[in-house]
Amino acid sequence: MPSLDEDEFRVPLPKRQKRIPEFQPINSAKTLESRIFSPYRTLGLVSPTAVPFTHVRLGKSTFQITTCVGRALHTYDLRRGLSLIFVSRPQTPEAITATFAWREKVFAAWGNLRPGTCGGIWVFKRGKKVAALEVPSGRAGPIIKVLVFGAWIVGCTGTSIEVWKNTTYEHYTTLIPHGIEAVSGDHIYGGQMCSMPTYINKVFVGRVDGCVDIWNVRTGQLLHTIPAAWPSVGAVTALQPTPVLSLIAIAHADGSLFIRNVDTEQIILSLRSGSSHITSLAFRTDSLGAGADGQSPGVLATASADSGDITLWDLNNAGRVTGVLRNAHRTLQNEIASGVNCVDFLDGQPLLVSTGKDNSLRTWIFDETPFSPIPRQLHFRSGHSAPVTVLSFLPSATDGSEANGKWLLSASKDCSLWGLSVRKDSQNTEISQGAVEKKAKKMSAQGPVSLDIQHRTQGVRASEITCIACSLNRDGGMGVTTSGPIWANPRAADAAASNKTGWESIITGHRGDKFARTWFWGRKRAGRWTFETSDGSVVKSVAITQCGTFALIGSSMGSIDVFNLQSGQHRQCFPARGLKSRRTGELGLANGSQEKNIGHTKAVTGLVVDSLNRTAISCGLDGKVKFWDFHSGLLLDELDWHPMTAITGLRYNSSSDLVAFSCDDLSIRVVDIETRKLIREFWGCVGQINDFIFSNDSRWIVAASMDSRVRVWDLSTGHLIDIFRVPSTCTSLSMSATGEFLATAHSDNVGIRLWTNRSLFIPISTQNLDESVFADSHIPITSAEERAGALEAAFAEEDHQDEAEGPVLCDEQLSTEMVTLSAIPRSRWQTLLHLDLIRVWSHASSTICFIIADCC
Repeated sequence: MPSLDEDEFRVPLPKRQKRIPEFQPINSAKTLESRIFSPYRTLGLVSPTAVPFTHVRLGKSTFQITTCVGRALHTYDLRRGLSLIFVSRPQTPEAITATFAWREKVFAAWGNLRPGTCGGIWVFKRGKKVAALEVPSGRAGPIIKVLVFGAWIVGCTGTSIEVWKNTTYEHYTTLIPHGIEAVSGDHIYGGQMCSMPTYINKVFVGRVDGCVDIWNVRTGQLLHTIPAAWPSVGAVTALQPTPVLSLIAIAHADGSLFIRNVDTEQIILSLRSGSSHITSLAFRTDSLGAGADGQSPGVLATASADSGDITLWDLNNAGRVTGVLRNAHRTLQNEIASGVNCVDFLDGQPLLVSTGKDNSLRTWIFDETPFSPIPRQLHFRSGHSAPVTVLSFLPSATDGSEANGKWLLSASKDCSLWGLSVRKDSQNTEISQGAVEKKAKKMSAQGPVSLDIQHRTQGVRASEITCIACSLNRDGGMGVTTSGPIWANPRAADAAASNKTGWESIITGHRGDKFARTWFWGRKRAGRWTFETSDGSVVKSVAITQCGTFALIGSSMGSIDVFNLQSGQHRQCFPARGLKSRRTGELGLANGSQEKNIGHTKAVTGLVVDSLNRTAISCGLDGKVKFWDFHSGLLLDELDWHPMTAITGLRYNSSSDLVAFSCDDLSIRVVDIETRKLIREFWGCVGQINDFIFSNDSRWIVAASMDSRVRVWDLSTGHLIDIFRVPSTCTSLSMSATGEFLATAHSDNVGIRLWTNRSLFIPISTQNLDESVFADSHIPITSAEERAGALEAAFAEEDHQDEAEGPVLCDEQLSTEMVTLSAIPRSRWQTLLHLDLIRVWSHASSTICFIIADCC
């Protein structure tokens, strides 16, 4: 350790017996990691990309279905009800572009999305990478289709076809068509490729001009080209062999579908899907489902990326539509090709599998008795279909509850509210808003034909959630199902029944809506009440008392109202009508005519009630923090920060009675509720503060801002103790009540990132950090399968907690007459009391290991 000059230290002050070194931290050029949070996993991802799923039969009992979630693969088991069984690891360097399941292996093509970037094909077995294919240098463009058959692995790009050997994974040849002009930019092929039974070593590839090339991959020859039915059909959008030998189904961009004989080029059957072109098609292979009684073969399912519907055809008697599975998947607003991206029948089964861009995987079963040409949903796995906007860990119903820190409430731009399990993905559930699709169909039948069911569904749902509050103290769990329609505000509420079964435990505010809405958590459904703001303006903030009895809502015009969640009755408003402030003179209200100015004059951006229901705190864009008597509605005190700043958010910690406020001057101010004094100010955020929280033990404040950085401040010292940058802007964050996890939502992703708290396992320094030295944290893996638990995740990263260069403060003895504490954790010095016992145990363990080794 280098010696330190005495000049680098100040002379100790008379009243502070701690010497402070005088130095400036030096920027470190090496890559850092977050000192406190380690990437753990990502929640809520099922099938958020446009990459089609792939499946394979395992024996005679089950199928495994594999979906793409970006840079990883999820494998689900059908027999277990689509339970997640494998997650591929490691993640690919770039996004996955194509997948194919063959026997027990899954092939995934990735990368080459931009010029100069790398790419390849990895092979996974039971979620683990077992091989990587040799990729020829100089290949341009991503592999958009992978096909494995016989002894060959074939990958199709926009300009060429790559062939590998299936046994050694060696690159065999590159097939490049000659004498063909590119129709769509530099592309010749559109990524549609298949093989056919009995056609050994042959691969069929669809072109953008509507033709289909037949290649012999062993000899590398172009054997034949099936011409387009007519010149204006457009590119090949789907290609699939039929159960009948020598027949192939070809779909084109103009919406036409032809079944043609490969040998004679004859058109056997011609169909037209309508306005949307077919991007995926599948044939039922169990020889049932067609005809009037469903006992004949010939069922075809088609889907389009521009629609959420799945169309079912009976190919007998020139072909006809037997049914349409309406709204099988949601289509995303303001996004092209966001419908169904893949449909396929399971081999020999009356089961149809579909995925969509709405982040869902669904299986459908065809009933034989009574026969129905339209299937019903069997299993599904789903998540948010649009980026998440609001996060909140569910509070514990009781201290020490097993479910403490298990559930996470999330709301997104798709107008849905989900409860996500941190421990098991199969427990994820959407909180119901009633029979939305049924209401949408009824409105569609009564309204103009121009509006489809998908747009009607968006109108039936409540608008996007902007704020949320929850308390489980009066939640009745599953209880007795509440009868009656949702959000209907019934006049007669049975108090005796609700005392037994509990009442609503969640309240939400919605964009552009003057009503706050209630929800049952235990019953996973919408509640009875909608609470309207007293001034008729939009709801901007909500809160629930910790007892779970009262709900508070703040409006965009400054009103604050209190409602009883059991009866739905309005109970109070702040300020109370007809009452004056106790501190009228101190607050500058000379007479009763100025009483109306006691309340907020602009939007109320934050509300909270202390743990004893004595004081309510509110803040607003008018720059004022107001303390109200919760029972009388009187104004007790006020902090006025106008015109210095406007307040945009409020967070409360009940264990310390501290409340924090985010301000539009990019600061976070902390106030003590008992003294009503400002005790801390934290600066450093660049751009708007999107969200901030207290840690579970009230030691830290964690904040996310528009500069894509997450900052952590220590409340006791006022130091910035951690800062790391995430790949995209963090829009919301929440910390579990146990302190184990930090959850973050991001502007460009439907998944929720989960980070484990390393301070539970290792000591974290509270030394102040330099703002210019921050960590670049990578995205957490999609599941905890790769890491067995939070402890392993915390220690998975190499420790980069190097302190800033310069003098190091040592806990040296300040005086021979003083006692200096060691400042080490209690668990370390307590072991000194049992040192003899530990030595005995260690000796016994080494003896047992020695005996076992001799026996082996």
